[in-house]
Order: sequence, then structure tokens, then C-alpha cells
Amino acid sequence: MSTAIHVLEEQSWVQNHSTDNLSHCTVRPGISSIPHEIFERFDIAKYNHVKTFGNPTPLALAGLIMCLTPTSCQLMGWRGADVSGAAINGVNFFCGGVLMLLGGCLEFFLGNTFEFVVFCSYGGFFLSVGATLAPGFGALRDFENTAGGLNAQFYNTFAFFHLFIGLLSLVFLICSIRTNIVLVAVFLVNSIAFPLLAAADWKQGEGNMEVSHRLKVGGGAACFFVAILGWYAFVSSLLQSVDFPVELPMGDLSSTFSGASEKKKMMDEKLKGV
Repeated sequence: MSTAIHVLEEQSWVQNHSTDNLSHCTVRPGISSIPHEIFERFDIAKYNHVKTFGNPTPLALAGLIMCLTPTSCQLMGWRGADVSGAAINGVNFFCGGVLMLLGGCLEFFLGNTFEFVVFCSYGGFFLSVGATLAPGFGALRDFENTAGGLNAQFYNTFAFFHLFIGLLSLVFLICSIRTNIVLVAVFLVNSIAFPLLAAADWKQGEGNMEVSHRLKVGGGAACFFVAILGWYAFVSSLLQSVDFPVELPMGDLSSTFSGASEKKKMMDEKLKGV
């Protein structure tokens, strides 16, 4: 009996006090509530009406320049740098590898296929170099000679990796013709840098250290030029992200060459006109 009376009292209270207007702040006796005026102060969503994703391109570019810039200086032997790259191997993993892979994967979710493939491909390259140089992976163990160095077989084999990364850069170059001048220059110089490094490996495998050194310096100089272009693109994208009043031009080429969809559209319009 007492339970039925309690239920009736509950229903009566709801009918007499419920309201759709939250500004009245109707509070049920015995239950604490936050006044609507105070709650609005904590409603962060009203300050960001448009939900958007951030631009992952600067993140991937940061990984590229923070890895490629010291690598190019090391290849050129500046300030007596070790040309083996072991001293900056952690940079290959966590800047060149992780940051570029992360940026590339985020580009995938934004629907940017070309950026996704480029960033992840180069990120995979830096991770591969890092794994080769890391003792824990044991990649160099079978190629060590009695003097403690690496034998010719290693250099003659690893050169193919540099060669085909250069070929991949050439493919990227062809695809970048409709993007911008900076990107075209990046892939053009990469298409030169990696074959130079491949040739340096083959010459080192032959024992011609003088020519190998010159080729490594040439490849390092090409990589340094790519790094400068990367810094330029990085600063340009960051300035755009904060709506900076000054923009760095990238040299848009999208309107220079007509795309396949544009040509098809023009052809359809001509056929309709006929």
C-alpha cells in the first residue's frame, strides 16, 4: 500500500514540476543540480560550432626536415660528422619514421591519397634505414668483416634499395606535376639524390673510396636542397594554419595542366553541343 502511494506521489510531482525550459532550473526536492547559467559557462562546444580535423601535413613535414636535414649534413661530412649515420639513428625512427607515418595515415582519413602514399613511403624508408643500422635487428651481423667493418656484399646489396627509392621518387615526380612547384622540385631532386647514394654504395663495394665519398657528398648536397624545400613548405603550411596575414607561395600548378576529369567534362560538353 505504501509503495503505491509513493509511486502516485512521484507521478504527481513529475506532472506538476517538469518543464522543457531549462532556464527555470526546476530542481526536484532532495536532488542537487547546477543552475543553467553556471552550466553554460562550461559548455565549450558552443565556442566551436564547426567540428573539423587538423591539417596533418605540417606534422609529416616536421618529421621529414628534422630527419633529412641532419642526415644530409652527415652525408656531406660537415664538422667531421660520421658518414655511417649511426649517431642519428634514433632520428630515423622517431622523426623520419613515426612522424611521417602518423601524418600519412591522417592524410588517408582526410581522403588525400597522394599525400598518404608519399608520407608513408618515405616514412617506411627512414624506418628501414633505422632498422638496418640498429644492432638489435641484426641486419649487419652477417656482413661484418674481420676488420670490424662491412664487406662489399652489403654495399652492393643495399645500393638497390637507394636505387628503387629513387625510382619511386620519379613516379612521385610525374604525379606531382599538377600540384605545386615546390613539390615538383622536391621529387626531382630526390630522383637525383637516391641514385647518387646507390652509386656511392656500389663504388664503396668496389673499394673505390674516393669516388664513393664524392658521390655521397653529392647525394648529401641534393638531400640538403630537398631539406631546404621541406623547411619552406613546412613554414608555409604552418602560416596557413594560424591564418597568418603573409603567405609563402608554393607555385600552384593545378590550373596549368587539365586533369582527366576536366578533360572528360569538356568532351561531354562538346558532345552535348553537337
